[in-house]
Amino acid sequence: METYIKIAQFLLSLSLLIVLHELGHFIPAKLFKTRVEKFYLFFDYKFSLFKKKIGETTYGIGWIPLGGYVKISGMIDESMDKEQMEQPPQPWEFRSKPAWQRLIIMLGGVTVNFILGIFIYIMMFNVWGDDYVGINDVKKGFSVVDEFKEIGFKDGDKILKINGEEPFNVLDVNKHLFLRDITNIEVEHEDGEKSTIELPEDIGLTMWQSGAMKPFTPRINATLDSILPDSPANKAGLMKGDKITRVNNQSVQYWNEFTKLVRANTERTVIDISVDRDGEIKSFSITPDEDNKLGVYPKGFTDDVIEIHHKDYTFEESMSLGMSKAYWTLKDYMGQFKYVFTQKGATSLGGFITIGNIFPSKWNWQAFWSITALLSIMLGFMNLLPIPALDGGHVVFVLYEIVTGRKPSDKFLEYAQITGFVILMALLLFANGNDIYKWVTGQL
Repeated sequence: METYIKIAQFLLSLSLLIVLHELGHFIPAKLFKTRVEKFYLFFDYKFSLFKKKIGETTYGIGWIPLGGYVKISGMIDESMDKEQMEQPPQPWEFRSKPAWQRLIIMLGGVTVNFILGIFIYIMMFNVWGDDYVGINDVKKGFSVVDEFKEIGFKDGDKILKINGEEPFNVLDVNKHLFLRDITNIEVEHEDGEKSTIELPEDIGLTMWQSGAMKPFTPRINATLDSILPDSPANKAGLMKGDKITRVNNQSVQYWNEFTKLVRANTERTVIDISVDRDGEIKSFSITPDEDNKLGVYPKGFTDDVIEIHHKDYTFEESMSLGMSKAYWTLKDYMGQFKYVFTQKGATSLGGFITIGNIFPSKWNWQAFWSITALLSIMLGFMNLLPIPALDGGHVVFVLYEIVTGRKPSDKFLEYAQITGFVILMALLLFANGNDIYKWVTGQL
């Protein structure tokens, strides 16, 4: 059932984005009296699930949920309608329109994507407000990965300022480190000493290559919340609510200290664990499983660990915040694009399964609209890439015509369209092939 809920959310989001994107092309085309022959949700290779002709346009739903399209008369697109292009240009055709009108038609789809993303974020701020964690609300400080300890950070650090400014939500630090230009972080160590730590210029790349994508994690108590059935911990007698106090005779207070000691047991030898159970100290000897795990999970963000605040906004405030959110979403997405061209980035590319897994397993409208806004902005950016067969490719050719006064030949545009289509299909197959490989190997 959870899988079906994810699929339903994904298809609903995808359908909304496709229809509105294509509507962005459709409306200016009709305003400029350009004939639109087809308006399709999904692709209709060989047959359609539904179609109906209204006026000069056939509206339909295809059976291949990989996108959608509008077929505009006199335009070299994915339909590759050579027969039509061999006929003399007609007044209602795309190729007969002035360059500025063709440019507006081609930019219509991505414009709608960006506007939709902004609109959704505005409405989300207005309806749901925002949750945040201030600098003093991470009560136990952060646990820090080893790569960042080498720079000067320590377990228990409290983050005070990032680039000299107090963050609104201190939990955004990991994302900002990876995607934005963070040069320094001011922290307060457990002993009360404050220091400003300068970061290397390539800190984002370091995080990416080392896999340390969450260098700062709020410290939580080493208190057990659940134990997997038939796990080593369950067989040994550990129970929910047990507070771990010692591991192999080393004192433990926080969960990161416990997991570090367990991971260090690479030989899978017996681990001695002491716990506080209702004020009584009990000791256990446990042998980890073949994955070097005990099968235990901690309590999450309890009130004594972290305090989460909520803030509501007026519609006027939401407008400003929504536009800012959309801007930073786009900028952050562009910022991570550079990692795609690394070896790890290529193997990390994901297709429809990866995108579908972003959605929660239980229907949640707030999560649905947040993901839809993100996908809308991503779709707008991707479509602007100067690849033939994408909107950005068509835009480049029209701009070339406007600047030089010379229109590329139909034969050139035809070859460019084919090249772009091959590139896109190769990327699509590669990304979804990665998904299938990860699914087969249990990585998804």
